[in-house]
Amino acid sequence: MVKRISTQIVKQILCAGMVVIVLAPIILTLFAALKTRADMVATSPLLLPEWGRITFDNFKDVLSNKYLLIGFKNTGIILVVSIFFNVMFGTITAFIIERFEFKGKKLVVSLFFIGMLIPTFVTEIARFQIIQGLGLYNTLGAPIVIYVASDLMQLYIYRQFISGLSVSLDEAALIDGCSYFGLFVKIIFPLLAPATATVCIIKAINIINDMYIPYLYMPKNKLRTLTTFLMDYANAQLGSWQTLAAGIIIIMIPTIAIYVFFQRYILAGVAAGAVKE
Repeated sequence: MVKRISTQIVKQILCAGMVVIVLAPIILTLFAALKTRADMVATSPLLLPEWGRITFDNFKDVLSNKYLLIGFKNTGIILVVSIFFNVMFGTITAFIIERFEFKGKKLVVSLFFIGMLIPTFVTEIARFQIIQGLGLYNTLGAPIVIYVASDLMQLYIYRQFISGLSVSLDEAALIDGCSYFGLFVKIIFPLLAPATATVCIIKAINIINDMYIPYLYMPKNKLRTLTTFLMDYANAQLGSWQTLAAGIIIIMIPTIAIYVFFQRYILAGVAAGAVKE
């Protein structure tokens, strides 16, 4: 009994320590965003300023920047279009691979997984040339094509989930006169809702947080995303740590909101796709 209690205490301490490690940078950034320049120098970064000295002027400065709205708009467009095609191509491809036998199937599956194993930086030169050849450089189409084509994580999630669906559903639908297209649209795709939610959430967080691809393929000011806006804003606010902290907090809000409200679907979708009857 004593050993069990001691183990539980150790587990709780470790969990609490991990929570502190994760939340401490966010909390300290929020404290900095609520301070004036003088308070940044005079007070400890671990403490909030006095109640009467808390200011929201730093947030007003960031929100007044015209490129922030452009960043939200471009990020939103890239996010919606990329996730739509990821879901569409991912579900259809996974359904074909899991439910049909065809010549060269093993080779196709192997090529998909080889593509997942190769680091993207290794193929960056070739990818850049392809984007330029397609005329997509310095357009919103560049990151959309890259996010849809180069990340095959959704294929793995959908395959795991479809493999757990009984083939009897397919047979019953086909016997009743349903076509393969109708089978996919009316039966398979609706049952993939948990997996689709998982894909959408993970993809959304990755796209919102990505700075490398938008910075490399969309250098125009009018094509800034949230991350490239923050990078340029950080360079412009050199030394103004409190304003930069406010910008970081504002940029973090979409990602945190998505994860907090929908994180249960991530675990549910992955677990459901991993269980077979």
